[in-house]
Amino acid sequence: MNRRSYSVSDNGIRPIDIVKKNLAGRRRAERRFRRMGLAAIIASLIFLALLFVSIIGNGYSALFQTYIKIDIFFDPGKIAKNDPSNGDYQGIVKASLRTMFPDVKGRSEKRSLNKLVSSGAAFQLRKMVLADPTLIGQKRSIWVPADDDVDMLMKGHLSRQGDTRSGRFSDKQLQWLDRLEAEERVRKKINITFFTAGDSREPELAGVWGAVAGSFFTLLVTLMLSFPIGVAAAVYLEEFAPKNRWTDLIEVNINNLAAVPSIVFGLLGLAVFLNFFGLPRSAPLVGGLVLTLMTLPTIIIAGRAAVQAVPPSIRDAALGVGASKMQTIMHHVLPLAMPGMLTGAIIGMARALGETAPLLMIGMVAFIVDIPGGFTDPATVLPVQVYLWADSPERAFVERTSAATLVLLIFLFAMNGLAVYLRKRFERRW
Repeated sequence: MNRRSYSVSDNGIRPIDIVKKNLAGRRRAERRFRRMGLAAIIASLIFLALLFVSIIGNGYSALFQTYIKIDIFFDPGKIAKNDPSNGDYQGIVKASLRTMFPDVKGRSEKRSLNKLVSSGAAFQLRKMVLADPTLIGQKRSIWVPADDDVDMLMKGHLSRQGDTRSGRFSDKQLQWLDRLEAEERVRKKINITFFTAGDSREPELAGVWGAVAGSFFTLLVTLMLSFPIGVAAAVYLEEFAPKNRWTDLIEVNINNLAAVPSIVFGLLGLAVFLNFFGLPRSAPLVGGLVLTLMTLPTIIIAGRAAVQAVPPSIRDAALGVGASKMQTIMHHVLPLAMPGMLTGAIIGMARALGETAPLLMIGMVAFIVDIPGGFTDPATVLPVQVYLWADSPERAFVERTSAATLVLLIFLFAMNGLAVYLRKRFERRW
C-alpha cells in the first residue's frame, strides 16, 4: 500500500479524498455529456423523420394518375391513312366528349368539357394509330389522362366547394365528373408516365426519366474524370512531390478550392468550356466537366489523408525486399489507401449529385422534353428538375416536386450503397 496517498495534508484532508471527490465530478460531467450526445442524436433522427414524412406525404400521390375512359371514334375524315402522323387527334378527343355529353351546348360549355381531359390524350391516340393503323375507322373505349386539376380533385388535394368559388371548377364540370364516376369511367392508375417521360408544361404529362438520364450521364463523366485525376494528384503530392514552397502553395490552393462556392465553378465552366472551347450548352459533358472541377479538391484531400494513413513500415518492408518506388505504391500503398480514397469519392459524388447552382450557369436549367441519349445531347439533372417544378404555379407540380426529391434520394442511396460495397470489396487489413 502506498503510504503517501493516505497521508494527511496540513488542513486535515487526505489526497485520496480529493481524488475521489474530483472523480465523482468527472463522472457526472461524463454522464451529462453522454446524455447531451444522445439527445442530439434523437433530435437529429426526429428532424430526419419529419423530413421524410413530409416528402413522402406530399409525393406519394404522384405515383398515381387519374384517368377517364372515353369512347373514341378514329374518324377517317380527320386521320389520313397515307400520313396518320398529322391527324387531328385533338379534334377526335373533343368530338368523342361531345358525343358522350350531347346536352352540352355553346362554346364556353364545350371548352369547359374539353378541360376535363389532358392535352396528352391526343398524343396517346396518335401513338396508338402509328403503332396500329388499322384503328382508323374503328371505335374504342380508351383510358386517357385527366387534366391536372381533375387529378388533384380526385386525390383530395382540392375541395369541391372552395375551388368552385374560386372559379377553378364550374358546377357543370362537377356534374360531368359525378356522372363519369357513376358510370365508372374515372379511375386512378399507377402513373407510368412519371417514370418514363421527360419534362412537360402539363403536370400530368411530366416525368423524371429525362432528368434521371441526364444525372446519370453527368455523374458518369464526373466520376471518370475526377476519381483517377484526384487519386493521381494525391499520390504524387504525398509520394513524389518535393517539399518546397511550390508544393506548399499547391496544397494551400487545393484546400481553398474545397471551400469555394459552387457557383464560381459554374462561372468558370461558362467562360472556359462554353465561351472559349465552344462545347454544347446544357450537355452532360459540360456539366460533368464543371462538377469534376468542383469535386477534385475533396477527392484529393481525402486521397492524401488515406495515403498518409498507410503505415511507413509497409513502404519500408516493400523497399527492403527490392521493390521499386512505383511497385511499392501500386502494389502496397494504393490497395491499402483505396477504401479512404473511395470515401472521398463518395463525398464528392454525393455533393455533385445535389448541386444546382453551377449547372444553372451552363444552361442546364433549360426546358428539356426529349430524353438524352448521349453525353452531348441537351439534358437537365434531378436537382434542377426539382428546382423548376418547385417554381411552377400548378398545384399538381407540388406532389411531383416531392416525388422527384424521393427519386433523387433513392439515386443517392443507390450510388452510396455501390460505393460502400466497392470500399468493402477493396478493403485490406494489416
